[in-house]
Amino acid sequence: MATLKDLQVLRIDFMKQKNAASHHTSEFQTSIPVFRRGQVFYLRLFLNQPLQPFHNLNLQFSTGPNPNISKHTLVVVNPRVPLSSHRWQASLQDQSNAEVTVAVTSVPHAIVGKYYLQVKTGSNTFQPEEDALYLLFNPWCKEDMVFMPSEEELAEYILNDTGCHFVGVAQYIRQKPWNFGQFEKDILDCCILLLDESSLKPIEKRDPVLVCRAMSALVNFENGKGVLVGNWSGKYEGGTAPYLWTGSVPILQQYYTTMQPVCFGQCWVFSGILTTVLRALGIPARSVTAFDSAHDTERNLTVDAYVDEKGKTITDMTYDSIWNFHVWTEAWMKRRDLPKGYDGWQVVDGTPQERSEGAYCCGPSPLAAIRKGDIFMVYDTKFIFSEVNGDKLIWMVKSVNEQQELHVVSKETMGIGKNISTKAVGQDSRNDITSEYKYPEGSSEEREIMEHAFSLLSFEKEYVSPIRDNFLQMIVQADHVLFGNAVNFTVTLKRKTAIPQDVNISGSFDLQMYTGKRVANLCILNKTVMLEEEVSEVTLTLDPKSYIDRLIMLDDDPIIRGFIISEIVESGEIIASEVFTCFQYPKFSVQLPNTAKVDQVLVCTCIFKNSMAIPLTNVKFSLESLGVVPLQISNQGTVKAGETIQSQIKCTPVKTGPRKFIVKLSSDQVKEIHAQKLILITK
Repeated sequence: MATLKDLQVLRIDFMKQKNAASHHTSEFQTSIPVFRRGQVFYLRLFLNQPLQPFHNLNLQFSTGPNPNISKHTLVVVNPRVPLSSHRWQASLQDQSNAEVTVAVTSVPHAIVGKYYLQVKTGSNTFQPEEDALYLLFNPWCKEDMVFMPSEEELAEYILNDTGCHFVGVAQYIRQKPWNFGQFEKDILDCCILLLDESSLKPIEKRDPVLVCRAMSALVNFENGKGVLVGNWSGKYEGGTAPYLWTGSVPILQQYYTTMQPVCFGQCWVFSGILTTVLRALGIPARSVTAFDSAHDTERNLTVDAYVDEKGKTITDMTYDSIWNFHVWTEAWMKRRDLPKGYDGWQVVDGTPQERSEGAYCCGPSPLAAIRKGDIFMVYDTKFIFSEVNGDKLIWMVKSVNEQQELHVVSKETMGIGKNISTKAVGQDSRNDITSEYKYPEGSSEEREIMEHAFSLLSFEKEYVSPIRDNFLQMIVQADHVLFGNAVNFTVTLKRKTAIPQDVNISGSFDLQMYTGKRVANLCILNKTVMLEEEVSEVTLTLDPKSYIDRLIMLDDDPIIRGFIISEIVESGEIIASEVFTCFQYPKFSVQLPNTAKVDQVLVCTCIFKNSMAIPLTNVKFSLESLGVVPLQISNQGTVKAGETIQSQIKCTPVKTGPRKFIVKLSSDQVKEIHAQKLILITK
């Protein structure tokens, strides 16, 4: 039986921090209290009697299985006993009769994740109904490894729940809007669940390096568990085509609800999810695109392509590839596991490409190490270095006396890792960060870095650069034309002489995916011309009939790759080059007001003219906005060439504040055209 001296806790309320604005946790749509490590939060204890000096009062916070003080998974604090600065703190703030307010401050290196609370008062133990709290990384805390000093960057890389990816080809970059949605319903709960599903020990969950690496592995399903199934086949039956996703939220919500992997994703989807997860956990993160990104399967710092004498790729010899673009994530942190000089942005890639220490994960790799060519700095720096700064070799395979002969016909030192891009801070524009990854292409510093990286390999280079007697170079440029029109490829040949020479020009054109995977050969075009100037131009024209009918083979945005070979007839000297092009699409107009009100109908009017030479089938408009309206779809059927359509989508906002609305048009032929607008929602 309890006596007057027996202290009991009747109820506990978790209270927001008094300086809650600096913690930025109130936006999370979860029933569990959310706090950041290294900063104070408050508990209001409702007792059965006023707290007396002789009463015992201990708060116990536990995380993980079998909590233990020595493993830092059990924390015991007494608000009456001052502790040293390297341990959790608790202190009495206010006392009014039987109500007591306690301030608790966790350490800046506390384990991140879900904690349970018990309050012991002598022989009594109280565990509140709301017995758990989430503790996150704290980039506002100087002692935290993820501390970021700039408020503008924190607003972008932690708090911004919308953004974009950059896609296309290096010569024609397009913006793809993306909703990160880290504050939406179930998202933080899902991220904490992923932490629990990881192979990390509880003590390892305080280290952002290890957390990033674990999340890189868990956003993909290649390891037998994880969020998203990758699919680059162009066939997406039984799932959602990757280009149809416009944000991380429905993917993470579906995974959290079903605990089954979601189908399907490609690199920008994996990056979007990983960026969402890291921002939710409190690690500053941004999605980054590298154009002409290499996949060096042999890890020899070169990307090797093998072609026959007509320029057709020999697929059973070519294992390396160059992706027209590849999207990954960067995370911001200190690297206390590395020598000085490797803090800051780190590459973390959730796309399953190669195994790293037995799992499909990649990074974190310091940008500083990539830029210096320190390819053995952990983690996976050699692989990422090759993605942005390898040398590209094209080998021609000839049959001579029934024997295969290999000759390097092209060595490109500036063809990999172009226009590395991320969203600008506070703006929707593109920020080129190529200089953070490497020195300017062609500079002496860049070549020195390449030689330094090669010197760290355990083998020598296995090729000889081609010798040019007449050719200086060949440049191939492609028109960016409206889908359905002819494509012109302009071949510019520069020679050392103005003596007339006959040149055979052969172009092999493929329909391919952005990963470099060939879907179909479209045609081979040949021309023989006499060059009479030191600089000459020749045009090869690809008829639209050669590619339109082939698009039914690919449920993705089409990319056309041209491989051009020029040979001087008199000398047999050969030069080769690649070119890529994607199509332009007509834009559509969106009519939305600048302001709207909660619980009042908002009308979005979409107007589209099909200015292409072909009809579009299965045309759809879609509209969505985070926290305001779920995805709304309007089916339009077939839109003939030259036809104009108008569609209205109605929605009712449920949340105030500035909200970004994303509108998309899709069809069987044109996978996605985007528009977006920021609207202020008021009460």
